[in-house]
Amino acid sequence: MKVPKAMKRLCKSCKKHTPHKVSQNKRRTASSLSRGSKYRARRRGRARGVGGLGRYSKPAVTKFKRTGAKNTKKTDFRYACDVCKKVSCQPVGIRSKKVELI
Repeated sequence: MKVPKAMKRLCKSCKKHTPHKVSQNKRRTASSLSRGSKYRARRRGRARGVGGLGRYSKPAVTKFKRTGAKNTKKTDFRYACDVCKKVSCQPVGIRSKKVELI
């Protein structure tokens, strides 16, 4: 996917269309303290399933394989206004394997 290095878009602070510089940030990953992670860890420790009552029959939480995981990450673009230098970000990223700023 090719993205221009500069484009004109609406600046929320200037309240008009101004040229913006485009840069790509590293997307943040989910936290190990998120609600789902805590829930999975709690369920694992509650002696569920067969075998050694959940003590030795299941692998460590870090070894759980993410089944059905996507093979591409969402892009995270930042737009810096040339006039007021305010940085805004794209609300929803686009999935692509390779992003090139031209």
